[in-house]
Amino acid sequence: MASITSILDNDFYKFTMQHAVVKLFPKAKARYHFINRGHHKFPEGFDILLRDAVHEMADLRLTKAEKTFFARNCPYIDPTYFDFLQGYRYDPEEVKITQDGPDLEVVIEGYWYRTILWEVPLMSLICELFYESQGLIRARDEEVITTAKEKIEKYKKLRITIADFGTRRRHSYEVHDLVVRTLKQYGEKTFIGTSNVHLAMKYETKPIGTHAHEWFMFHAAKYGYKMANLLGLEHWSDVYRGDLGIALSDTYTTEVFFQQFDKKLAKLFDGVRHDSGDPLEFTDKVVAHYRKNGIDPLSKTIIFSDGLDYDKVERIANYCEGKILHSFGVGTNFTNDVGLKPMNIVIKMTDALPEDELWTPVIKLSDEPMKHTGDEDSIYIAKKVLMIDDDNV
Repeated sequence: MASITSILDNDFYKFTMQHAVVKLFPKAKARYHFINRGHHKFPEGFDILLRDAVHEMADLRLTKAEKTFFARNCPYIDPTYFDFLQGYRYDPEEVKITQDGPDLEVVIEGYWYRTILWEVPLMSLICELFYESQGLIRARDEEVITTAKEKIEKYKKLRITIADFGTRRRHSYEVHDLVVRTLKQYGEKTFIGTSNVHLAMKYETKPIGTHAHEWFMFHAAKYGYKMANLLGLEHWSDVYRGDLGIALSDTYTTEVFFQQFDKKLAKLFDGVRHDSGDPLEFTDKVVAHYRKNGIDPLSKTIIFSDGLDYDKVERIANYCEGKILHSFGVGTNFTNDVGLKPMNIVIKMTDALPEDELWTPVIKLSDEPMKHTGDEDSIYIAKKVLMIDDDNV
């Protein structure tokens, strides 16, 4: 059955955020919930399978070779962090798994610096176990390789750069491994790396990523919605001093983000990541913002990562040409294109406890109102505080 066999089989930005949390917020706690967006029906006993796989993760540990690879490729991360990671162990007690009929519930709770690593491998396990437990048969290995080869060869003709962002909703580790191997083999100058640190090491490519929405969601819990973007970016730059310089823009809508992405931050960060809303409208907003601040947009980059397939990438690439530098992170379309319906699931931080204060609900206000996450009262309050009108997002 599905299992996680390397502690580095996780998204790179989980480790970069963990490093920053250890430095800045070692007393903070966090709570995460599984969200079944696709309303998938889980078979009887699924919770037992998942719980067994989670318990196996307690045996994972950073090997000497993994530590050497990680430290060599990420000189901007403190050596003390790699010593910390070498001693880190997953604690299954932090994960509560229950099932009521076809409905699955997963809750993660504990110190943020510890629980931050659970989200991605748990999602990977849920996906792989879902297909396995129902005996659903994927495309043969040869077909998976052919599909990935054809995709990267089409992307090469667009003269763009592209990375694999597909860990969390992959069909399985085996498919993910085949895909990254194929992209590396046939994607010269186009395929630039993967968000999966284990596979980056295995195939001698670059681990790709910076931070995620939870970084800013926590900052809202600790400092308030109005200060979340500003202090989130300031703290990130304090830790990384100009490295890992792609800023995520849509935790509280792009409009709010640009109100605080001032000239200093716009110059300091290498670019921004698009993860929701119309990508072409977003491009126009980014280009206009840079120009307003006297910055050449062609010196900056947009990383597009929102539900990409070839047609969407081609449309975005053509639109950005001559306006701003651009690159792409493709997820499910790379790692779960195997003849079965991909799952639509997420695990999101729902509450944060900054140091010894009270648990505070956290939310995300996407550029697509239907993707807002969090409790309705907190969403209402945040929209009032930030003066957000969904009709004008």
